[in-house]
Amino acid sequence: MKNFVLRHAPIWMQNAAISFYNWRQWRLRRAGVYKERVRFFSESANWDRQRWGSVQESMLHTFLRHAKNSSPWYSTHGSSSFLEDFPFLTKSDIIKNLKTIKTIPYKSGIASYTGGTTGASMKVLFTAQDMQTRFAMLDWFRSLYGWELGKRTAWFSGKSLVRERDIRQGIVWRDDWITKTRFFSTFHINETNFDAYWQGLIEFDPEFIVGFPSSLIDILQMAKTRGLSYPSRVKAFFPTAETVLPLHRDLAREILGCSTHDQYASSEGAPFILECPSGSLHAMPLSGVFEVVDDDMLPSRSGELVVTSFSTYGTPLIRYRVGDAITFADAGVTCGCGWTFPLVESIEGRSADFVWSPELGRINLGNISNCTKGVAGIISFQIVQNAPDKIDVRVHATSEFDETNHRNFVEALRLRTGSLMNISVEVCDDLGREKSGKFRIVKNSLTSDQMIWTPRRTV
Repeated sequence: MKNFVLRHAPIWMQNAAISFYNWRQWRLRRAGVYKERVRFFSESANWDRQRWGSVQESMLHTFLRHAKNSSPWYSTHGSSSFLEDFPFLTKSDIIKNLKTIKTIPYKSGIASYTGGTTGASMKVLFTAQDMQTRFAMLDWFRSLYGWELGKRTAWFSGKSLVRERDIRQGIVWRDDWITKTRFFSTFHINETNFDAYWQGLIEFDPEFIVGFPSSLIDILQMAKTRGLSYPSRVKAFFPTAETVLPLHRDLAREILGCSTHDQYASSEGAPFILECPSGSLHAMPLSGVFEVVDDDMLPSRSGELVVTSFSTYGTPLIRYRVGDAITFADAGVTCGCGWTFPLVESIEGRSADFVWSPELGRINLGNISNCTKGVAGIISFQIVQNAPDKIDVRVHATSEFDETNHRNFVEALRLRTGSLMNISVEVCDDLGREKSGKFRIVKNSLTSDQMIWTPRRTV
């Protein structure tokens, strides 16, 4: 029925169906424990470390006890109520063993699916309280910057919404009339359809924007290239699902006049990392436990993120290897916002989203994205690395990307990747996106055996 409506119903009917569906979803997500959890998260922002530490420990023990008693998988994994006694959980474990990991029947759970950007999609089940708790955290966070349900919001996410005939008519969105949300397709953003997206934003005049940063930034970069200015002002941009880079923040402020406020979680239910009003990232300890491990799976300040999430009672995530890399700030560093929650220095994103250099080791997304500074004509670019000493760079560019800018771009890449790196650059009309609608700046397929560091010789 859903596919029939999306393919054949007139747009007004689709908007009505989307509005009704979302209205039901909003009611479910904001029922039950939702209001109590919003108050809880709001009040806890003023707690000292000792208080939230004690509450976190109590929440952890309750959660572990629930998993041991209600999940067949955890009844045989983990020997006690101590977190360290539980083994690490992988995405593969969940895909293969959801039937025994979950604690609720399929029919009573709320299914959530990952986008599959790592090669396989994954399903988990949330309880109603899990979902209400997660939305309480998100809504409280966004309310810090003025957002509330019903304020005009443009949304860029990986949902397939529009048809080819709609695109030909310049319509690349669907509207939720009740919550005043315009959902833009993220699968059709290109030079040909730019006018449709730009006019759709101007006409809708959103106060807030939520969604994939790469999707919004592609549109803003094209607008900048054309010398266009946005006639209104967006209050805030809330990015989701992708690593936020300095260029995303800079362009959103330059074109839309808005600040960017980052948050980290995941579709399968990872606990939250939120950006405070002072601009610092904080791990939210009342949403779960955060561990960071190095390549040997030993505790580290910087490395792979392992999470235990308190809002996954339906499919307990205990010591789950979420696949992202993170760096915590030094223990003595504090923030002026008043929150005492642990400070996160940076979120590097997916652990495979880096370029490997035989001379320099891992080069993260932040350093790679800076290669475009001072280089004219680049709208977006993507690096594919299938060999330790070679990267293939695909560039979506305007006519300004001439020989000089091409040379400057390659030199900037070489400065960051080392003299041993072979760099191939190809100019393309469209870089494409993942099935989820996300865009990845780096696609790295190297195995650990291929990543051998060869320091540059000195004399």
